[in-house]
Amino acid sequence: MNELTTDLKSLHEATLNNLKSSKANNTLRAYKSDFKDFGAFCAKHRLNSLPSEPKIVSLYLTHLSKNSKISTIRRRLVSISMVHKLKGYYLDTKHPIIVENLMGIRRTRGSIQKGKKPLLINHLKTLINVINEQKIEEIKKSRDKTIILLGFGGGFRRTELISIDHEDLEFVPEGLKIYIKRSKTDQFGEGMIKGLPYFANETYCPVFNLKRWLKISHIKSGPIFRRFSKGSKLTEKRLTDQSVVLLIKEYLNLAGIENKNFAGHSLRSGFATVAAESGADERSIMAMTGHKSTQMVRRYIREANIFKNNALNKIKI
Repeated sequence: MNELTTDLKSLHEATLNNLKSSKANNTLRAYKSDFKDFGAFCAKHRLNSLPSEPKIVSLYLTHLSKNSKISTIRRRLVSISMVHKLKGYYLDTKHPIIVENLMGIRRTRGSIQKGKKPLLINHLKTLINVINEQKIEEIKKSRDKTIILLGFGGGFRRTELISIDHEDLEFVPEGLKIYIKRSKTDQFGEGMIKGLPYFANETYCPVFNLKRWLKISHIKSGPIFRRFSKGSKLTEKRLTDQSVVLLIKEYLNLAGIENKNFAGHSLRSGFATVAAESGADERSIMAMTGHKSTQMVRRYIREANIFKNNALNKIKI
């Protein structure tokens, strides 16, 4: 009997480990951060956070609805549910008290999401020109230009961008192939290959600038985007995804562009928006960005065509 109990305990622990391994570390950190807020709410009102029950979760969602976006409320619900699963508890998130409450919140608040601004072609050129004008070391100029141009040209998430290693690159006559080992929508690490052709204008060409960066930095293996120490000495340490955000905001500020509504995601959304404006179809955009669902890509296309396909264009005044 003891052996059976031990076996079941081992199986239970292994199952929980499998559940944890099914999610990326960043995702697990997000779950913990969201659940921490739920835990604080429950502690304040002397309610059970783990295990909890639908009524308590519904109260928390109502609490959030005062100041949070619908997308944030939904994410918190997913986090609460996942933490319960990871700890071996069941929480019925499809319970009517949760579902009906969410519907009511959505109708009251509305569900339109205003994302960060896309970095468009005019922004892209302005940033590169501003970097060229800076009185800083050429090696830093080259790195920063390459980050922005490659991030835009490949429609990269910032975590994908800073995760690229030299071993993931293959230069071919047509341009560049980049092997993406893992991404947000590829949790099992199946990987994908992005192809970036040469641009006619070398100043704004991600492939040309990457070649130049690798030559200047002498990087032949490991992370291609690294941190600088004092004195602009290149280190072995990989750049963080937050550094990409700060870098973009810094150069937008130097260019005299309000940077509050721009973020690391602006490179990715900028690529999708510009590609849609240029007539690229959703499949070709998704092939580059790695989107698994057409929902967000179609939103980019709609926004890109808001004036192009506007009914008012048919009215002559």
